[in-house]
Amino acid sequence: MNNITMSDFMSAALLAGGSSQRMGFDKQFFHIYKGRLFEHILPKLSSLFEDVMIVTGQPELYTNTNIRTVADEIPGFGPLSGIHAAVKKSISKYVYVLACDMPVINGCYIDYMIDLLNKHAADACVTRKGSRIEPFHAFYGKTGLPTFEADFHESKGCIYYILKRINTLYIPESEARNFTPDWSLFYNINTPEDYFEYTNKASKL
Repeated sequence: MNNITMSDFMSAALLAGGSSQRMGFDKQFFHIYKGRLFEHILPKLSSLFEDVMIVTGQPELYTNTNIRTVADEIPGFGPLSGIHAAVKKSISKYVYVLACDMPVINGCYIDYMIDLLNKHAADACVTRKGSRIEPFHAFYGKTGLPTFEADFHESKGCIYYILKRINTLYIPESEARNFTPDWSLFYNINTPEDYFEYTNKASKL
């Protein structure tokens, strides 16, 4: 029997760090909705999770947010370093992880993932799109930490390598599209074109 409780899902982490070669500047400085993008994301996370953290190498950017910041414990491995820090510093068994350039949050899908983890013990719960894995809008658990840390350097910064090594629960695209038919939940702003397209849409809302 799976003994997971709702107290195992109190934490969420926003990964906000690193420069983007495709964007040309640090995504932490995105401005949208008359403010920085993270200022739009954080209230949504705080309404769904008791413990919200920002994983960043620039904590001074977030001094006015009243949100705790954490730094990478093993820097230099990109998003994998941030996911590891989020899991390590989470106050609960699982932590929900997303990136600072992902403006859409779906509470119903979060509840769906929690329900799946309540039924099936796993170290992580992530979504597939065909054969591709979506590493964000995902839950990662502390039970996977020993394998995570043992294989960290072997992974060469690839989260997909780690997911294959731990007990990962995969949600197929067909199920995920019940919650995000247009796949907008997993939309991230990678290029200046993405940025201008999204800000143009946001200005019309």
